[in-house]
Amino acid sequence: LQLQASGGGSVQSGGSLRLSCEVSGLSLRHYAIAWYRQGPGKEREGVSCIDGSSRTTHVDSVKGRFAISRDNSKAMGYLQMNDLKPEDTAVYTCAAELARCDDLLSLHIYPGNWGRGTQVTVSS
Repeated sequence: LQLQASGGGSVQSGGSLRLSCEVSGLSLRHYAIAWYRQGPGKEREGVSCIDGSSRTTHVDSVKGRFAISRDNSKAMGYLQMNDLKPEDTAVYTCAAELARCDDLLSLHIYPGNWGRGTQVTVSS
């Protein structure tokens, strides 16, 4: 299993970015895809998740601003981030697991593969 996050960059507050997660080495269909972030001096936190039935879960801090989606045919996951705030600044990584989104976002289940993340920097 390999994961590669991409699409990060530097934007001003209120801007948007779309992150992509490329997954290889498994059939993605039944896997949940979760996005995590780790800001400077902060612990890693779960942000958004989409399960194999395309049900989505977001943490409160990004609800209404972030949207998660997937394309199983391309083995890709996406995180559309709108109305970005300086506190969204972090390295974003993705994971794919056969697990419930609540367990993944809470890190009750800790993903075994992280892959390379992508830096998101939001300036005020």
